Amino acid sequence: MNIFLTSSFADVADLFVAFTRGKCRGKRVTLIPTASLAEEVNAYLIAAKDALVEAGLVIDELEVSTASREDIVGKLERNDYIYVAGGNTFFLLQELKRTGADKLIAEQVRAGKCYIGESAGSAVLAPSIEYLQRLDDPSAAPDLDSFASLALIDFYPLPHYGNPPFKEAVEQVLIEYRDTLDLRPFSNHQAIAIVGNEVDIQTSAQPL
Repeated sequence: MNIFLTSSFADVADLFVAFTRGKCRGKRVTLIPTASLAEEVNAYLIAAKDALVEAGLVIDELEVSTASREDIVGKLERNDYIYVAGGNTFFLLQELKRTGADKLIAEQVRAGKCYIGESAGSAVLAPSIEYLQRLDDPSAAPDLDSFASLALIDFYPLPHYGNPPFKEAVEQVLIEYRDTLDLRPFSNHQAIAIVGNEVDIQTSAQPL
């Protein structure tokens, strides 16, 4: 598997270019902004789009909550990368499950397509997102009947480690779950790069 998980993509875009060995230029990325719909602030999404364009990628947006099944299948299969943006993890999972995009994404990633996650988009690959209730409001997803997630990885990414405004919430999650879950805390200036079974936490050289 080829997976690149971030807390804040714009802050680690240099690591992503290195991760792809510069081969991302001219490639198409399916960008799923769905998680951001449940948030009031989406400056991170605008910054991420700018960073993707700067890295040479062509963005093909896919709003799964309103897209047709045909569109979801077509874009996920056709494009070179899958990018799932940040926002509310519970709302994101609800919509991925409701539309069946969760299974389609998992299928593509298992077949080798590169997956890029930002915050919620990173956490949704864990076996469950129950551990994130201090970071995100589960009430944003009233139709979500289970916290079971995509389970493409066997650990639990914990984004925004040490970064406001999530610093205290992340510390609380660490205290609550560190004995029961394999948590991997990482900051806005770090990324979790997964190639095959190798998992590597990298730190960006971009200026803070």
